[in-house]
Amino acid sequence: MASSEKEHPALGLLTRAHDPSISSQIFREKVQNRPLLLRPSSPDPREDARSKRQKARLEKAKANRKSKKPRPLTAKQKRELGVYDIPKEQQKYDIYVPIWKLWCAYMREILGMERSRYVNAAGVGPLLASADYHGAMVDVVRCRCVGRVGIRGIVVKDTKFTLEIITPKNELKTVPKEYTVFRFEVPFVESDNDGDTQMADPQKPFIFELHGSQFQNRAADRAARKFKQHIDPDL
Repeated sequence: MASSEKEHPALGLLTRAHDPSISSQIFREKVQNRPLLLRPSSPDPREDARSKRQKARLEKAKANRKSKKPRPLTAKQKRELGVYDIPKEQQKYDIYVPIWKLWCAYMREILGMERSRYVNAAGVGPLLASADYHGAMVDVVRCRCVGRVGIRGIVVKDTKFTLEIITPKNELKTVPKEYTVFRFEVPFVESDNDGDTQMADPQKPFIFELHGSQFQNRAADRAARKFKQHIDPDL
């Protein structure tokens, strides 16, 4: 015996309220043939309008950054990458001797040693304070750490608080400027019979002492700064 098809609950309720013909029509139009509207894709309920705007703004900013030239490295990134570190194979004294000779010519030019063999503190003091000391041959003559006294070599890096010096033994020494006195010489140049210039031995060189505690500036900052002569009480 075949089981009769189960009646839809909505049709039973409509039959109680209307005639069979009317209830069948209503059931067919409102229930059986009712269209089901579907969206192409449902939105993420976790995203509201504010988060959508923020996401679009961030994506636009990211696209603009990619279209422009890359940002320069920060100081922290430069330290991590070792941008200014001197490689081990380049920590050799002989490499920097020609730089020292160029530095001597640079100092003779700013001190006017070709015109005169005499200088005074008032005239050359500001020039020495704003000079660049990359390539200078310096000696540590005084320091609170006595183990650093006697270090001699060529300055390969002049930072705000330290000098990095390469010694004749190919050792790279980092000497803090604070409470340290550096001595450096600027030799004269004389011409030989062939007209070539060479370091002069008979003429005594200019000898200067640099107090590191009063010299804690970067080379680029010193070049654009005006120095005034004054007596520091610590000296």
